[in-house]
Amino acid sequence: MTRPAVAEGLLAWSPRAGLRPVGNAGDAGGPLLVADSWLVRDGRVRGLGRHRERFLRSCGECGGPPSYRLREFWRDMTAALPRTGGWFPRVELTPRHVRLRLRHAPPLGAGIEVWAVGRPDPRTVPRRKGPDLDILAGVRGRAVEAGAQEAVLVGPSGVVLEAATASVLWWEGDTLCLPPPRLPLLPGVTVALVRERATRCGIRVAHRERTLAQLDGHEVWLVNALHGIRPVTRWVGGPTGAGPAVRAPEWRKWLDGEAMRPLPEV
Repeated sequence: MTRPAVAEGLLAWSPRAGLRPVGNAGDAGGPLLVADSWLVRDGRVRGLGRHRERFLRSCGECGGPPSYRLREFWRDMTAALPRTGGWFPRVELTPRHVRLRLRHAPPLGAGIEVWAVGRPDPRTVPRRKGPDLDILAGVRGRAVEAGAQEAVLVGPSGVVLEAATASVLWWEGDTLCLPPPRLPLLPGVTVALVRERATRCGIRVAHRERTLAQLDGHEVWLVNALHGIRPVTRWVGGPTGAGPAVRAPEWRKWLDGEAMRPLPEV
């Protein structure tokens, strides 16, 4: 059994050898077909089982290894995750490898400034994380050049889809809103956790189509597996105004506390 790793690096997996470190040449395994990542903080994580199912399903969709092999990989990968410190590991599938990329978690944000210019959705495979990561990094880079931290992707009619690295949620009165699932959206793990809690708490959840202009004055959240919930504190470069983050603190407390579960011992 592979022992927990304690340093950043890329580890390729094989049924016989398990996880083994590889050099930079390990990136020469071809294009990234599937990727999935999450925050690990002192051995605790949110929704790891959901990440597992999304990764296995995505690998199956693009002809990856047999599911039993992927489950073996997941077992070894889970054992290798550090139990102390803050980490942002990523599991990857390329045409040649299934692998684990161990990375220290970057500083986490409590709020975020977003470019108020909707970017046409450039993704080729919007419902699978991995193939479009470089494209999305470029979109986010444009937002940074404009003085923001994130960019919002929009459909042909200007309807909000999601951000370059996060899902978009917002509040209309006491209703938690998100784009309809028929739109090209990545099935977000953290969004699913938030929706489940809203249902348990008796909060109405609705799918609605909105443009950036229609989000003016609303409490808007960007939600992902790394930062959790980040309320939009400012819209940069446009007339849209950020609403007060009234609900975010309590939801962030829950997501960063109760929703974090210990990594399984394998």
